[in-house]
Amino acid sequence: MAATILVVEDEASLAEILRYNLEAEGFVVLHAATGEDAEVLAEERGPDLIVLDWMLPSVSGIELCRRFRSRQQTRAVPILMLTARGEEADRVRGLSTGADDYVVKPFSLPELMARIRALLRRASPDRVAEVLRFADIELDRAAHKVKRGHRDVRLGPTEYRLLEYVMENPGRVLSRAQLLDGVWGRDAFVDERTVDVHIGRLRKALVRGREADPIRTVRGAGYVFGERSR
Repeated sequence: MAATILVVEDEASLAEILRYNLEAEGFVVLHAATGEDAEVLAEERGPDLIVLDWMLPSVSGIELCRRFRSRQQTRAVPILMLTARGEEADRVRGLSTGADDYVVKPFSLPELMARIRALLRRASPDRVAEVLRFADIELDRAAHKVKRGHRDVRLGPTEYRLLEYVMENPGRVLSRAQLLDGVWGRDAFVDERTVDVHIGRLRKALVRGREADPIRTVRGAGYVFGERSR
């Protein structure tokens, strides 16, 4: 699945420009106009990167950055700050608060995208990698193909997205609710048991003969990818 980016920006026109360009690059975009809304979204959705405006109503970007860094869930999430402040002292203050990078308005969109991708490569390389691999399974995002060993694996669109998501989270137990959010989206009206059906189809496509099943069912919890069957 594509990386999720939380844009915290109260200027509606700039927020829309950022959303349009980030989505054009293949990212999933969340938007919050206030610090309070940003905290809720960060807690609920767990973004892979935060683009944070310095000047926000109520809670400043600097204070919000401090709060993100103080919480376990967002402590390691890359933060790129946007601001009209270009003085060295302001840049130092932003970085010392916990921001990973700093862009001064007005900025070049190609440069901003390059900085975002650089931060994601350092923090979550699987989110931007063209090819995901586990053992003899390979998923090529650019070609939209899956191989196991020397054979091609034919998957429907949902099974492809499901495999992509679990390969981004190897060794992690994923609940049905998490899989629904990550693959179908939070707004989809899909029963959790639908996940079981698609996991079954994915297993059938991935496993031939004596090949090991890379997906393990964890009773009462969900599924984990990346452990060999015993």
